[in-house]
Amino acid sequence: MPLSPSTCSLVTKQIMDAEKVLANSLYVSEPNPFMFGNPSNKPDEHWTNKNWLKSRFHFSFAEYSDPRNSSFGVLRVLNDDLVQPSRGFGKHPHSDMEIVTYIVDGELTHQDSTGNKESLPRGSVQYMTAGTGVHHSESNESGDTPVRFIQMWINPDRRGLPVNYGSLMGDKSARRNQWQHLVSDMKSSYKTPIKIHQDVNIQVAELEPEQTVTLGLGRDRQAYLLMIESSGAEISQSNGKKMELATHDAAKLYGPDKIEIKAPRAGKAHVLVVEMKKQ
Repeated sequence: MPLSPSTCSLVTKQIMDAEKVLANSLYVSEPNPFMFGNPSNKPDEHWTNKNWLKSRFHFSFAEYSDPRNSSFGVLRVLNDDLVQPSRGFGKHPHSDMEIVTYIVDGELTHQDSTGNKESLPRGSVQYMTAGTGVHHSESNESGDTPVRFIQMWINPDRRGLPVNYGSLMGDKSARRNQWQHLVSDMKSSYKTPIKIHQDVNIQVAELEPEQTVTLGLGRDRQAYLLMIESSGAEISQSNGKKMELATHDAAKLYGPDKIEIKAPRAGKAHVLVVEMKKQ
């Protein structure tokens, strides 16, 4: 298992400091509803934002372009999206990308040009090999509940792959106070429910107060950690360095290292990690 602490042979002086990515440093996009086929904004008591979409871009995307922040290894896109009731992304194309979507709250409905349609709740995952080309839509069909989801685009190991779609229903017990290994490489022997065409591992954990999980990174590995929900979780490196991450904060982590994530005394920590070969 690539994320086991036993994979790391640590020499303190070789450990790179983690890089904190503050929520308030992220680019926030709130596009015109007509861009994606939505009616005009009509906020009511069920809306939690004045615009139909509030999206936090961790890397360059759409109208946000920063050559110093275009990706993290093979992780090309990580968008944290909040979509209001009865709104969504109309049909649009994708190709040559591995797309993994983790639902945080509410229910997300996917429909694509190969005939797939389904709605998935909190903790569920939708994934798609866009390969030779596919059109799909993503919508919030609820009339009274916003949906929040994390969408990740990962560069595939080759172009022109056959289009594929799949999903995993959320299971809170599988991620309670432990890592749930959701995604791994097609070529690896790891027994994960989702396989993609790239050397990437995606894990998620939902920690109760003061519970911990450990993340081990080998010398040639790196990881992007997103704090999905927390009032302030503690991230500790093996060199003694610590940082606190709250909701929407993130961190860039580099091996070799053994990192401990600890939920706060009076709250939880819902955390997602994308681990990959160092670049």
